[in-house]
Amino acid sequence: MSILGTRVLRKEDPRFLTEGGRYVADLVLDGALCATYVRSPMAHAHIVAIDVEEALAAPGVVAVFTADDVDLAPASPPFAGLLPEAMARPWLATDVVRFVGEPVAVILSETRAQGEDAADLVVVDLDPLPAVVDPEDARNDTVVLFPEHGTNVALDLSGGAESDPTLFDECDVVVRLRIVNQRVAPCPLEVRSCAARWETDGRVTVWLSTQAPHAARTKLAEALGLDESEVHVIAPDVGGGFGAKIDPYPEDVLVPWLARRAGRPVRWVETRSESMVALGHGRSQLQLAELGGGRDGRLGAYRLTILQDGGAYPSTGTLLPFLTRSMLCGVYDIPRQECLPISVVTTTTPTVAYRGAGRPEATAAVERAIDRFAAEIGLDPAEVRRRNLIPPTAFPYTNPTGSTYDIGDYERALDIALDTAGYGELRAEQELRRASGDRTQIGIGLSTYVEVTGGAGMKEFGAVEVRPDGSAVVRTGTSPHGQGHVTAWAMLASEQTGIPVERIEVLHGDTDLVPRGEGTMGSRSLQQGGVAVHQAAVAVVERARQLAAELLEASPDDIVLDKEAGRLHVAGTPTAGRSWADLAAAAAGRDGDGDGDGLRAEVDMAAAGTTYPFGAHVVVVEVDTETGHVTVRRIVAVDDAGRILNPLLLQGQVHGGLAQGVAQALLEEVRYDDDGNPLTSNLADYAMISAAELPSFELVNPETPTPLNELGAKGIGESGTIGSTPAVQNAVVDALAHLGVRHVDMPATPERVWRAIVAASS
Repeated sequence: MSILGTRVLRKEDPRFLTEGGRYVADLVLDGALCATYVRSPMAHAHIVAIDVEEALAAPGVVAVFTADDVDLAPASPPFAGLLPEAMARPWLATDVVRFVGEPVAVILSETRAQGEDAADLVVVDLDPLPAVVDPEDARNDTVVLFPEHGTNVALDLSGGAESDPTLFDECDVVVRLRIVNQRVAPCPLEVRSCAARWETDGRVTVWLSTQAPHAARTKLAEALGLDESEVHVIAPDVGGGFGAKIDPYPEDVLVPWLARRAGRPVRWVETRSESMVALGHGRSQLQLAELGGGRDGRLGAYRLTILQDGGAYPSTGTLLPFLTRSMLCGVYDIPRQECLPISVVTTTTPTVAYRGAGRPEATAAVERAIDRFAAEIGLDPAEVRRRNLIPPTAFPYTNPTGSTYDIGDYERALDIALDTAGYGELRAEQELRRASGDRTQIGIGLSTYVEVTGGAGMKEFGAVEVRPDGSAVVRTGTSPHGQGHVTAWAMLASEQTGIPVERIEVLHGDTDLVPRGEGTMGSRSLQQGGVAVHQAAVAVVERARQLAAELLEASPDDIVLDKEAGRLHVAGTPTAGRSWADLAAAAAGRDGDGDGDGLRAEVDMAAAGTTYPFGAHVVVVEVDTETGHVTVRRIVAVDDAGRILNPLLLQGQVHGGLAQGVAQALLEEVRYDDDGNPLTSNLADYAMISAAELPSFELVNPETPTPLNELGAKGIGESGTIGSTPAVQNAVVDALAHLGVRHVDMPATPERVWRAIVAASS
């Protein structure tokens, strides 16, 4: 019986539940100094002077550095050639600060408390400049953040094209909707942290809370002027990332530089308040959606105009419209479409990838527009969706923006979601509530989505080695931060070798132990990292078969693996065999082929293409029409991620995604005042979701395996967020539709919902 597809408990959990995790902040580092960053209290200002004399004299302070002291080469903007050189972010602010929280100086002290006290003594003389918080104001260049560039536009994917005035000429009905995908904070439970120590051989060891240790090694080496072989990056346990920990930040890069300057190890752990204003934010995309079609429910044309807020310095968030455009029409066959994306800079925290990264924004736009169109023509929103879904016979399907969907059955997913939820009964209950004038109304929200995961041409490293004691070790270039890779990769190796999961060690996150890797992001791990491990395990079994054949003087074709016994033997002669321990010991001592290399195989798996998970969500909410309070009563999530490796791990990923989707729809929003001051700089002001706001989820996971990899696996880490966010928003609007409410921006807070009700009744 195969172990794949079964609910195997996480190998990681006993240690987390007993000893606890081992994070960068837990690292015992003898003689280490503490780094404390002094941050700008203004959103936009000239730096007149920085006086560090009093801080230098403070107890325990060893050194204070400003931008003038940093002798590193200037950093280039990420994605060279796409983003303007003039907008590159400095290691420490030079001449101008551009967001509250930007580092302007760094203190080295014996203790963290001493550093925090000394930071208050640094006098930063700032000459205020006008702030620009609204991306629409930034687009108009009312305040230009980089005068040498001449505009706040960081990236124009429209190519300067004008909208087609004839796009909707053949449509009977056209709806237009302004949609705000508000700025959100990732809020990983482990804040950013980094430590560095220079070794006696001239190498530097950097411990970093990161999603991509090998990419961090590359960027650290480049910044420090070193060869990659001179940089050792270790990602210990990582307490969440959600996309915000893919790339090293200036604060991370400066830690090993500080250690080199001080001649002592240095550690830095940010505070929660720092994390809220300096860790990259997500979303922050303003959309104008225009959708047209016939009164029969068939859609004819769609235009999405995107204004992406990249924050103060262009980073990954600036490029998100690429993904939004690639998934423009989602699961729908819309003959004519147009996308006009522009990214700008503002005096706010830079935006980065955040769970879904561009795909939730695309789904939010088209799913809200579908509901608005359905209301305009008087058809049920489920029926409008059904009439426009791409049929299963169309795959592989290339959408008008050039994305080729591998496989899908969107109507099946929608039907499962509607049947599981009891859609007809829910609509009947809604009619009764409306007819009775009940204070508490229910809304039913739908979302049918497709997303893109992995990446064509991306590679991932995987290795499997059987040890002389019969156990095995897996090395992977992926770097987990909650996904359960230790369990999943052990299962894949066990499936091929028969070695029990308990006897398989999984190594990751250490660039000395794992030579290369891409890391964990974009829902790519199983379909690329997992497939690499699978391929390596297959290769190990084949090598073992060849070795056993030689030792037993038989043909390799006659050698079979008895997984239960852990032996390879001649077919029909179980007694003539060798155990895994025998074969590994023999391989380790060989003088011929393998040269004592042991029983191992390495693979660099190259993805054949991107995969496109899909699904449908139904959300039921109750809205108190007198207070505007929204309660999520029920969530039915149908998410198809291809072949399922471990239902337990899959459901954990969907749970997390649903929670973050509901959070964006109802609660979470990073806010600034007109001067660029953050108003949500701690978890008392920022409404991070908790279990109290969430119901139990009803999860259904059909399997439509992709033909693009041996496992048939597609991504699942972001699907829950992509499907749930518009479903919740649609449910809120649906609850109020009979009162005349046509749209409620996210987050649908009680005040915002109450104001929408009042506005519709006046």
